Amino acid sequence: MIPVDVNIMGQPYRLVCKEGEERALREAASLLDKKMTTIRDTGKVKGNDRIAVMAALSMAAEFLTAKAPAGPLSDMSLLEVQQKIGAMQRVLDSALTPQEALF
Repeated sequence: MIPVDVNIMGQPYRLVCKEGEERALREAASLLDKKMTTIRDTGKVKGNDRIAVMAALSMAAEFLTAKAPAGPLSDMSLLEVQQKIGAMQRVLDSALTPQEALF
């Protein structure tokens, strides 16, 4: 295993991967960083945990659409997928807000 240092939203991470997979890991970290930074910069999502969840949902939707053109998101436009992700975000916000108020 080979250590690989990356930055995601300004935070350093040391990850490990198999020899020969360093480039793919760096590209994945860069993609995640861009997604999370874009979400953070909109100002609509607060907290790194929520930003990470929204980025993961967005990337998962893109992956499912690309992997299975006839899959669950195939009949939706990008706007519709984004609207569904926004709805998920609102559910997460309402579910997490009461818990955060306790701390």
